[in-house]
Amino acid sequence: MENRSYVGDETWNADTLPVGGLAGNQPHHHHNHHHKHHTTVDLKAPQSTTASDEKPPLREKWGRNIEFLLSCVALSVGFGNVWRFPYTAFKNGGGAFVIPYLIVLFIIGRPIYYLEMVLGQFSNRGCVKVYDLAPAMRGIGVGQTVAIFTVITYYASVLAVTLRYLVASFNPELPWAKCDPTWPDCVDSSRLGSIALGPNVTQPKTSADLYFRKTVMHAADSLDDGLGYPDWRLALCLVASWICIVGILIKGIKSSGKVSYFLAIFPYIIIAVLLVRSLTLEGAWTGIKYFFEPQWDKLLTIEVWYEAVTQCFFSLTICFGGLIVYSSFNDFSNNIYRHALIITSLDTVTSLVAGCVVFGVIGHLAHVTGQSDISKVVQSGPALTFITYPDTIAKFDFLPQFFSVLFFFMLFLLGIGTLIGIVTSVITAIHDQRPDIARWKIVISVGLAGFCIGLVYITPGGLIILELLDYYGATLVTITLAVFELLTFAWIYGVNRVCKDIEFMLGIKTGLFWRVCWGIVTPITVLFILLVSLIQYKPQNVPLGYNALGWCLYAFAVLQLPCWAVYAILQKQGLVWWDRCKAVLRPMADWGPEDPTKRSEYGTFIEEYKQQSVTNRTGNLVEKVRRKLFK
Repeated sequence: MENRSYVGDETWNADTLPVGGLAGNQPHHHHNHHHKHHTTVDLKAPQSTTASDEKPPLREKWGRNIEFLLSCVALSVGFGNVWRFPYTAFKNGGGAFVIPYLIVLFIIGRPIYYLEMVLGQFSNRGCVKVYDLAPAMRGIGVGQTVAIFTVITYYASVLAVTLRYLVASFNPELPWAKCDPTWPDCVDSSRLGSIALGPNVTQPKTSADLYFRKTVMHAADSLDDGLGYPDWRLALCLVASWICIVGILIKGIKSSGKVSYFLAIFPYIIIAVLLVRSLTLEGAWTGIKYFFEPQWDKLLTIEVWYEAVTQCFFSLTICFGGLIVYSSFNDFSNNIYRHALIITSLDTVTSLVAGCVVFGVIGHLAHVTGQSDISKVVQSGPALTFITYPDTIAKFDFLPQFFSVLFFFMLFLLGIGTLIGIVTSVITAIHDQRPDIARWKIVISVGLAGFCIGLVYITPGGLIILELLDYYGATLVTITLAVFELLTFAWIYGVNRVCKDIEFMLGIKTGLFWRVCWGIVTPITVLFILLVSLIQYKPQNVPLGYNALGWCLYAFAVLQLPCWAVYAILQKQGLVWWDRCKAVLRPMADWGPEDPTKRSEYGTFIEEYKQQSVTNRTGNLVEKVRRKLFK
């Protein structure tokens, strides 16, 4: 970590400090600079004399703004919507989950999405170095990198299962359409009618369900006998998946930007086809009614709201660092306000459409198997998508293999789009700290590590491990660090300072909704959900040692925060202890836009803001809070 001096002295706090050390007495044109078209600086051109010779080259940029928009769509609209959302909604009662989810998206998801976009684009820094605005909090970015790498490992394994199904779809007959003679109590997924069950007859399972559990995953019911060994077919698919990811990322952000045109647009065509087919299945509307019909008693349970918050994080891919990284490759004047509204709205619609497809199929399965209770039709969990979608396709009258290829190709593209974004955040976090290491070496190293860990998830006990690490290493870590992220951005750096940055960058004033959400509603809601979930904690249904492993992973990620804070304090020399602590909660000397000219203008802009507010620094706590939020 660079040992640079921090901005300001002890008489100023973070929201009034001159930034960049370049303010001087230069004329400032912040009233009209944002109306000009931003031109990307030629990296080969001679640098301005205001920049130090030791400065690194300007950050690589997206080829076009539309590539950023589509890449964010591919990042946010992916496995979180089509794979994770349906099984989370099913597990939490369908309509009982959808209402809290929509509320959470509005008061938590969209505000955080816009906030991360703003700070990534403004600073042109990745998910770790963005905390140059308060270096003591840099451990948040490191911990989020640990969490996102956990997600990467099991997302890649899900991608491998998707590829396995894609290859199987080229068979003359879909292998999950008919029951294997060795499967007891099985009903063909290709069956369109219903079956009558006697009073003592065992509830049958569909062939798509049994194909996934017995043929693809060889799934174990528990971890009592250990994990088992990886399936060799899935291992080959995992290798192929990582080759695709590494191949796209090894040349940098521009190559992944070009791929985004296909990754973001094509999947919607297939989703539309599947939606039409799902809605026309007999009994489908029973499942969709279950999906949208509120269960008011469950709305008062904290578990549903906890799941809604975590699904919001996964669906939008917020508080993982990926969004900050993508935004950091933007032109400084890009209109991210519009992009944030477009992407969050599209993400919500996609989740609901995917839910309609899955619950339409579940309603049809209830009709076919004679099960009157929708919640008991299939077992909830990560496997749900690989049971309901194939079952739908098996019932297609016309070329089911063709539609199966299209669907799993679409799901593969969605997974690639999501993984490209979150793997980029890990690569950027490492490269920002160690720019001396060639990018291609980091990409290959991350790919090899991801592959080796991903083998765990394609063992017979892999699905159980997936849910375990998803809870401890991803969900719980993300919510914990989200609280500190919001505390840092909204109160240490300051909502008012963020709003001034937006004004300088985009030339727009920030409305009351965003200020109240960033400063009060969003952090309090996330903190409340975290505290209640910890109080009501119940160990996962696995042997004790696996729960202990989960807590170790959680501790490793969260303890990055105090460790890096202590490191930042120790690196600050020449001050007494208390002044060190205050100094590392202030922006670093080079905080601001990466362009030296823009940073000079920004220093003057903040200096003017400081002069306006310095005369009104006294007052009680309420007045100080008001200034922090609304000044």
